[in-house]
Amino acid sequence: MKFGICLLSVIPLRTEPSDMAEMVSQVQFGELVIVNQEQSDWLNIRIVYDNYEGWVDQKQIVIIDKSEFNRLSKINPVFTTDLVEVISVKGKNLVIPVLFGSLLYDLHNGEFEIADRTFQYSGQISTPKSRITSSAILEDALLFLNAPYLWGGKSPFGIDCSGFTQIIFKVNGVELLRDASQQATQGETIGLFDESLPGDLLFFDNPEGEIIHVGILLGDQKIIHASGKVRIDAIDHQGIYNVDFKKYTHNLRLIKRIL
Repeated sequence: MKFGICLLSVIPLRTEPSDMAEMVSQVQFGELVIVNQEQSDWLNIRIVYDNYEGWVDQKQIVIIDKSEFNRLSKINPVFTTDLVEVISVKGKNLVIPVLFGSLLYDLHNGEFEIADRTFQYSGQISTPKSRITSSAILEDALLFLNAPYLWGGKSPFGIDCSGFTQIIFKVNGVELLRDASQQATQGETIGLFDESLPGDLLFFDNPEGEIIHVGILLGDQKIIHASGKVRIDAIDHQGIYNVDFKKYTHNLRLIKRIL
């Protein structure tokens, strides 16, 4: 069994071992992976954080030994909370851009080590145990306003609905699964819209009853979600009312309280 880590800003996770295959998610800087299979220049991996699987270009993953993987696995990481920052490699004229939600391990005095490399970082971080509040969730969510929608995306330069909710809760110390249908299995079900609170997750279905969309309740009958872009729309017991199109666009199916 092989182990790896992403030391680039963000890389695509694909359904098949091809650059032309559908991107279903992304792997961010600092995310640990387990290699399931190798095929030509491609690796089929499982992301440790959410157990999501797919194919990545082997050139975009750094293979690490089991002892380093185990060391990093035991560290509670902190998360970057600047939309974009840079990490420098100590002793080299090299910087790596990192995006909101990237993982840093055992950060002390602005430095941390991975696989015999020393990295330096001076940006904003989140220590999750101190931040699990609905106000922190909403504050971070608003940072992504107008980020473009991208199927499988997890960054401010392109993000999908469940990638958006996952990464916002991630930096606040709450682990969500990757897809909206998976996230709908987590948390406490709230029976009535009138009982919902800011920070609750709202799920929406298609005519076949399948969960296909998720957003975060802001309060005052407003929701923030990724649809075309990260945007704020009106919400009621029926669903999302798009303020630009002046019509309902998503049918409310389920409310979950995660915090």
